[in-house]
Amino acid sequence: MQVPIVLFWFRRDLRLTDNAGLYHALTSGFPVLPIFIFDQEILDQFPSGPDRRVEFIHQTLSGISQELQALGSTLVVKYGKPLEVLQTLTEQCEVRAVYANHDYEPAAIARDQKVANFLEEKGIAFRTFKDQVIFEKKEVVKDNGTPYRVFGAYRKKWMSTLSDFYLSSYPTEKYRQNFLQTDTQPIPSLESMGFTPSGDTLFPPAQLPETIIRTYEFTRDLPALAGTSRLGLHLRFGTVSARELTRKAVELNSVWLGELIWREFFMMILFHFPHVASRPFNLEYEHMAWINQEDQFERWCNGTTGYPIVDAGMRELNATGFMHNRVRMIAASFLVKHLLIDYRWGEAYFAQKLLDYDMAANNGNWQWCAGTGCDAAPYFRVFNPETQAKKFDKHKEYIKKWVPEVGTSAYPSPMVDHAFSRERALKTYKAALNKARGIAEDNR
Repeated sequence: MQVPIVLFWFRRDLRLTDNAGLYHALTSGFPVLPIFIFDQEILDQFPSGPDRRVEFIHQTLSGISQELQALGSTLVVKYGKPLEVLQTLTEQCEVRAVYANHDYEPAAIARDQKVANFLEEKGIAFRTFKDQVIFEKKEVVKDNGTPYRVFGAYRKKWMSTLSDFYLSSYPTEKYRQNFLQTDTQPIPSLESMGFTPSGDTLFPPAQLPETIIRTYEFTRDLPALAGTSRLGLHLRFGTVSARELTRKAVELNSVWLGELIWREFFMMILFHFPHVASRPFNLEYEHMAWINQEDQFERWCNGTTGYPIVDAGMRELNATGFMHNRVRMIAASFLVKHLLIDYRWGEAYFAQKLLDYDMAANNGNWQWCAGTGCDAAPYFRVFNPETQAKKFDKHKEYIKKWVPEVGTSAYPSPMVDHAFSRERALKTYKAALNKARGIAEDNR
């Protein structure tokens, strides 16, 4: 006779501590079998070979598996399509419920709806919880119930809503005896899923660097310094608790807290306005006459634009999977404003390369730079890469690290002139807005 159990499905919450969905599973009254699914439909879109993000997940799962093994339990890791994997598991085990934490990306919402429909047909509950954010969905909205479009107003309401209740931890450690006692299951190898180890397994630590956070506003814009938290990767995959980080941010630095609120703002925007995943938030910008020259895009990708700060950022990204936040803005602005290349090209490239890739933040920040998003930089704000370099990398320490040939004949001349590009961008944006407004008037 099978023992009735519940499943806890890890997704963007790869930790055993302070995990909302896991806590509710462990207190359900049934033994808990934790699972993780390497989604074949997602991974099949990746090129074969090394992928640091997949490797990070694999490494993290190995750590969780060892912790569970010490408790006499196991982590079931599968490679396949989530619905099919869950169908198989519910046939093999007497599953009373599946627990998970909320995910807010359009594809994830669609996936979860299919899973919920299947489980409902089987008479199995599907219970999901808020975990990766402090506030979600309609918890921070205007008084009339509509979502905010401007960050400043959102932040003010976010802060006024915050209380200790929302920052309380989930004490999963008190209920670890409720994991299903069973034999250890092997984890699929990277090679079995079409990937190879990169040989570069050094990832930023999950610990909060308090000394950096205390001086964050003074160091965050200087790419030559280790002046940012480097916790984006861990927030993306939930190897740290958003509640724990927010408690620390409230205590240590309101500027860094603002960055955590920006993260939630963009998640809220993606949830309420899912069209932003493929279209401008401000649909007037669908009429942009992008130039989209592939050879220019390739030079941007390779870091050979002739603008050292842009090239340094792109080379750092290509080599490490990381790019300093200030440099991300400069590089993105250059692609969109100087080269008039559709922001979605750059967004997709960052999605491919960034270790800390998060759909909501990546999309929100690209649309901010392009001027097409909510609360965006106005289209007439065009970063001057040379001025930005002088301001934030005064002694060229960052530039020389990534572009050692700068100042020699081996380094290319700027591929476009700043003044010319700025004027061209302003005219193109203005023409797109005029066209959109003309169409709107015609349709009245």
